[in-house]
Amino acid sequence: MVESDRLYRRAAFSTRLRCDRLYTPSHAWLLLVGDGVWRVGYTKFATRVLGEPVEYDIELTPGAEVERGQAVGWVEGFKAVTDLYCPMAGRFERANEALTADMTLLHRDPYGRGWLYELCGSPGEDCVEVDGYVAVLDATIDKMMGTQS
Repeated sequence: MVESDRLYRRAAFSTRLRCDRLYTPSHAWLLLVGDGVWRVGYTKFATRVLGEPVEYDIELTPGAEVERGQAVGWVEGFKAVTDLYCPMAGRFERANEALTADMTLLHRDPYGRGWLYELCGSPGEDCVEVDGYVAVLDATIDKMMGTQS
């Protein structure tokens, strides 16, 4: 475990959450990788719900302007198909070409080589640090287990 990781364990789910990222309520992470450029990927929780990835497509070209909440592509897994939504307004930079060659990276290395795409802009107000994401995970798991009041 890296020093900047936080261990999370609840019910039958456990993961290491990276403290150097922001997280969205839709279980994506954002990592600042350059001057205003953010790398976006799925959390381990999202990949578990999705199941083993089968197919992936980004429907934008580099340089395209994007709005917060806009669908930028989709991912299909054995358990679900989901749209990929933009967590910020700005400019689409690029998709992760490594996923085209090896979709298993999304599941095997979601916080590393399995990232989805990069954007230039400023994260939305609903993007939170790791402690805020822990609260999102707790609420999501409570809802799934039917224990939310």
